[in-house]
Amino acid sequence: MMAEAGADGPRLAELLALGRRMWEELEASTEPSSGAPAVQDKVRQGLDALKRAAAMVTQLELFSENEELEEVASADLKFMLLPALLGALTLKQVDLSKRREHLESAREHFLHFLKLCRNYGLGSFQLPSSTSSEDEARSSPAPRDPGQPTLVAMAMSRSAKIERYKQKKELENKLASMSSSVESGTADEDQIREFYILQIQKWISTSLEEMESIEQELVILKSRDAARQAPAGPRGPPRPARTPVKPFILTRDAAQARVFGAGYPGLPTMTVDDWYEQRRKQGIVSTPQRVPAGTSDEEMQKQQKETEEEEDDEEALRKARDWDDWKDTHPRGYGNRHNMG
Repeated sequence: MMAEAGADGPRLAELLALGRRMWEELEASTEPSSGAPAVQDKVRQGLDALKRAAAMVTQLELFSENEELEEVASADLKFMLLPALLGALTLKQVDLSKRREHLESAREHFLHFLKLCRNYGLGSFQLPSSTSSEDEARSSPAPRDPGQPTLVAMAMSRSAKIERYKQKKELENKLASMSSSVESGTADEDQIREFYILQIQKWISTSLEEMESIEQELVILKSRDAARQAPAGPRGPPRPARTPVKPFILTRDAAQARVFGAGYPGLPTMTVDDWYEQRRKQGIVSTPQRVPAGTSDEEMQKQQKETEEEEDDEEALRKARDWDDWKDTHPRGYGNRHNMG
């Protein structure tokens, strides 16, 4: 026979009650942030109480793999909830630097609870696929067909979730109707036993749901960590930053450059030939290419149009040069001889 909680009953029961009360208050909390100091203080207080209670349960050997549910005292059934409550409170910690550690710790608590329930035949469920193959083989009534279509598996999973949700709601309704008599002490032992078993079954559904969420979040965290640690892929040489063009005076030849350079000492001068040479070195101006053999008429017309546009630019440049030459030989006001007396 196992030792009963009565050996250190009041103390153990008080720790469980404190941890459960902290969890219930956090669930009903209206705090806008889960990281608020008051919230995290309750999380720490609840975890401390539950961890101490779990250590006492282990020391007292309240539960064993070699016994049946009927051998467990009704008053001890409630202590089966300790690992599930530990997992739920562990998830409420908000330290992002330890998020992965908290997720894995909560998963272990929920898994411990589910294994305990399965050993005592409480509920019909399959352990999550992330557990060991040995656990999966023991929990599954028949081997999984490796050729089963993915869509069928997804439909079965969705159906199981819906059924689990319905059962959870039914359990909550039963617990609500029985809680007043159990808490007031008017319920008999059979009612107390049924009440605790219903609580355990409700937490089985909660634990399965939480483990699925944990697995999904762990996948995201692992992918993020892998992306951060992955070496940078091969990349081409970085583009050289283009130097911003400074203002300058464009002149026709070196003679004009000397004149304008003297008149505008704050601005550099550059001849047209120097400007073209600089643009060519920068790769902005390219020399015209020959038309390859086999070019279509459409391509020829396109190239001819581009050539004409270039010739127009040269004509405009020639006119600009002629105008500069004319201004050099004709002073300002030349030809305005009217009304001079």
